[in-house]
Order: sequence, then C-alpha cells, then structure tokens
Amino acid sequence: MSNVKIIGQNVPNVPWQERPEGSSTLPVWRYRENPIIGRNPLPGVARIFNSAVMPYGDAFIGVFRGEQTNGIPYIYLGRSKDAIHWEFDQDKIPFQDEDGNAFMPEYAYDPRLVKVEDTYYIIWCQDFYGASIGMAKTTDFQTFTRVENPFLPFNRNAVLFPRKVNGNFLMLSRPSDSGHTPFGDIFLSESPDLVFWGKHRHVMGKNDQWWQNLKIGGGAAPIETSEGWLLFYHGVTGTCNGYVYSIGGAILDIDQPSVVKHRCSTFLLTPEEWYEERGFVPNVAFPCATIHDAASGRIAIYYGCADTYVGLAFTTVDEVTDYIKAHDSVSDTDTEIGKR
Repeated sequence: MSNVKIIGQNVPNVPWQERPEGSSTLPVWRYRENPIIGRNPLPGVARIFNSAVMPYGDAFIGVFRGEQTNGIPYIYLGRSKDAIHWEFDQDKIPFQDEDGNAFMPEYAYDPRLVKVEDTYYIIWCQDFYGASIGMAKTTDFQTFTRVENPFLPFNRNAVLFPRKVNGNFLMLSRPSDSGHTPFGDIFLSESPDLVFWGKHRHVMGKNDQWWQNLKIGGGAAPIETSEGWLLFYHGVTGTCNGYVYSIGGAILDIDQPSVVKHRCSTFLLTPEEWYEERGFVPNVAFPCATIHDAASGRIAIYYGCADTYVGLAFTTVDEVTDYIKAHDSVSDTDTEIGKR
C-alpha cells in the first residue's frame, strides 16, 4: 500500500469504525448504525439528507437540507460533539445581505460547507429564474451574509475548494437545465474575489461505465493530498425503475485541478442497504461532505440516502487512492484542456 498524505488539519476525534470482517472488497464501508439521521428530525421538518458537516473547535458543525412538512427544502444549522448525534436549530439559517437586511432564498437545498482561510462558505442550489447556485459566508455561525450568485442559471452541485490555487478561489459545478436534469458534466471555474467567475474548464463527464453513464456531479469538497485533490462525486445511471445515484472517486492535479489524473472505473458505494434503496427517492447515495484526519489518514464520508436519511461511511486515504489508481479509467475526453 502506498503512503499518501492528507494535507490539512489533524482531527483526532474523526468519526471512525473499523472495516467489518467479510465486508465488500470496495474501499468504502458503512457505519453499522446507519442512518445517523432519520425521519422527522425536528418540528416542521420531515426529512434531512444531502447535508454537509465539518470540524468546528473541538466538536462539529453542519448545514443540513431540511425538507419541510410543506415540501419546500431549506437549510438548517446543526451541532454535534461526535459528528454522529446531531442537535438542530429549530429555525432556518437566517441569511442576510451585506447591509444586514433579511435576504432569504425562496428555497435552498443540497448545501456544501467549506472553510477557506478564516471564512466558512455555504454553497447551495436555489431559484434564480431557474435552478442556480447560492452562496453565503460566516466567520462565527451567527451571522450569515449572502454573496453574489456565482453563475447564471441553470446550475447545480457547486463545490468550493478548501484553499485558493494560484491565488484564485476554485469551484466545481454542474451546468444543467431547469428540470430534473438527465445529463451533466463537472466543470471548474476560477474567481479572484468570489464575485467575478471565469476561466471555465471541463473536468470530466459521464462515460460508458453503466453506473455513471447518465450524468455526474460534484460531491464533497476536494481533499488535498500528496497525490492530488481527492474528489468523491456522484454518478448516475438510468434504469427501468428510475435513476440510481452512486458514489465515485477521482484524483485531480494539485496545481491544475481541471486535469484528471485518475478516475475510478467502478463505484465506491452504491445503494444496497434499506435506507439507501427505500425512501422518498429510492436508490440514492449522494456524497456531500467528508471529515478527514491528516495524522491517521482516516476519512468519514457523509452522504444522503434515498432523499430521506443521512448515512456515514469510512475509508482511508491510502486505501481509496490505491483502489482508484488500480481501477483507473481516465480517457482523453475526461479533460479537454484545448476547448474554450
């Protein structure tokens, strides 16, 4: 096994459970007590799923997609001592504009939470004349200030990198249409100030592997490693019974992340357990966050299950990197740098 290093902070209390004996040969295994968040988690919210968490002080904090009992999704704040058992604020996150006035999106779903330097950024999908990306920032999880929408509609699955590269912020996104998009590739965009975005580059798209032959989209914020940026993403296929969402893995070049160094030909996790196969939207495993410890190389993956629950899975940076490289499927069409 190689000795790949996570470049980042030590998180000695990262959630962890050893691989069970006789488990799959895939490099990712599930938390035995899944799901960690069930139905009706707080008053007025029927389901929490597709949510993002991260270390905060000596505990953990997260932004959660709460599907309200009126059917409209919104973002709620949650806190935890162990990143498994969560307590949620009763009210939605109170977004405001730069002048301190309330500035609430009509709806908000599939949030990501990323710290860049001293600021925490929340990125989500909202309505701006169709599905588009919304963003806000906070330094204390008390005041949440909206920033400019980064892209025109239609777009989803935006994921900010945890540090600037060559002096610019980087964001992955998946341009789409106004409906439940039956297509999609991952693109990379740059910004010097989180206002003006450009230098858009294609990263990778669907391919002929059946589990990701319909569309793909960014998942958790990329993890910086000595091998490159480790990306957990979702791949989608169509079946006679609807879409199936699985978790895939890729490694991007550290200095030029639109270049895909390695991309796994197989899924890392696919719906198999009851909480992934049965729910509001069946057969969905949708990664949105990781907690990772640089000292041990342990990685905890948080993923939405069947648009109903939150699941937790585990791997190590060595194990998943070795597996991705051993099952590499990078093709000339994954990264087309010459296209503008």
